[in-house]
This record gives sequence, C-alpha cells and structure tokens, in this order.
Amino acid sequence: MEYQKAAELNGLCNGKIVTEYLCRNGFSELTVDTKKVAVQHKNETSRKEAEDESRLPALEAAYTTILRGLGENTDRQGLLKTPLRAAKAMQFLTKGYHETIYDVLNDAIFDEDHEELVIVKDIDMFSLCEHHLVPFFGKVHIGYLPSKKVVGLSKLARIVEIYSRRLQVQERLTKQIAMAISEALQPVGVAVVIEAAHMCMVMRGVQKMNSRTVTSAMLGVFREDPKAREEFLALTKSA
Repeated sequence: MEYQKAAELNGLCNGKIVTEYLCRNGFSELTVDTKKVAVQHKNETSRKEAEDESRLPALEAAYTTILRGLGENTDRQGLLKTPLRAAKAMQFLTKGYHETIYDVLNDAIFDEDHEELVIVKDIDMFSLCEHHLVPFFGKVHIGYLPSKKVVGLSKLARIVEIYSRRLQVQERLTKQIAMAISEALQPVGVAVVIEAAHMCMVMRGVQKMNSRTVTSAMLGVFREDPKAREEFLALTKSA
C-alpha cells in the first residue's frame, strides 16, 4: 500500500481538500478526512478561548486603573466587578481579530449558473471607532455579480460581523468587506455601501445627533460600468 499526502496531490474532491490518496491493487481511491478538519477547527477555537482567558487579568487591571484615574472608588459595590465585565465585553466586541472568512464560509460556496445581481441589504452592523473607542453602528448593503459561484446569503452577514468586530474606521471596514467577498468568490464585481451613525460625533465633539456617514467600495464591473453601479444603488436605496 502506497500513500501520498494531500500537498503532493494538490487536488480537490467535491470541494474539500483531499487529505490522503490510497493505491490498492492498481485501483485509486480518494478519501476526505472531514473529521480531522472538524477536530482542527475545534482545537483552534479552544486555543483562541485560552488566549482570551490568559489576557483577561491584564485587561481587568487596565480598566481598574482607568476607573481610579477618573476618580472612582473601585471598591464600592456597583464597581466591584465592572473591570472584569468591561474586559470581557471588549474581548467580545473585538472577537473579529480571531476570525477569518474561511472560518465562516466552510462549504457554503456553491457552483450555480446565475449571472445576475445578488443583493443583501440592511445588514445590521456595530463596531468600535479606533480613535475614541466609542461605537458606530448602522446598515450594510452588499451586492455582487456572480461568476458561476454563489455563497450562502447568511455568510455575507457573517463576513460583516468578522470585520466590524474589530477597532475600525468606516472607510477601511467598507473596503475590507468588499475585498473579502471578492477574494472568496472571484465574482465579476462587488459593491458595498455602509450607512452609519458615529457616537464620536453624537456623544462628544460636534454633537450632531442626526448626522450619518455613508461610504462605498466598488470593485470590478461596479467600478467600471456606471449602469451596473446605478442598478445596485437604486436597489439598495431606502424607500
């Protein structure tokens, strides 16, 4: 019996990486070790959770210092567990640093003979401004023109979650979402528009309650063809 590793084969079987090639009596048999992939993913998740746990004491101490710097008594009842709660909250709000698009896409990319515009609009988005560490939030509209491949619609929302759960600026967030979809699907074009309210403009600074920031990223046909861009913008326009 002869074995060749997947790296040597450099092939795919039903969309999954071939992990082993078995030669028996002149007949070839391809096997996919999906259990190994699942175990690796579980181990990676456990490792990330362990890293977060190990960093909690330092974050908790930092929040204690901040509260004391504000003149608060961290020993009073209402603040006894606030540094720990704040540390855990910050880890959740920035959990996107531990995730990639490949963690969420899995096998959710499908061969499909569809060449018309696909749009998912009004995806809720929450993120933290990296300049003041206060929230900005709003809606994300995503469109792409497939090239024989489509993705599970919920995965577009998951991609938004990955990049918004980091310290961000809206301009970069918009581009990262578009580039990630383009890289994963290789479509004819990708368009992303984000409309958001920034608490750094509402709660502080100029304090303009009704201001909204709109950013866009157009790739491929949406950058090159005004008609394609206009169709996307018309379909995502609020009624």
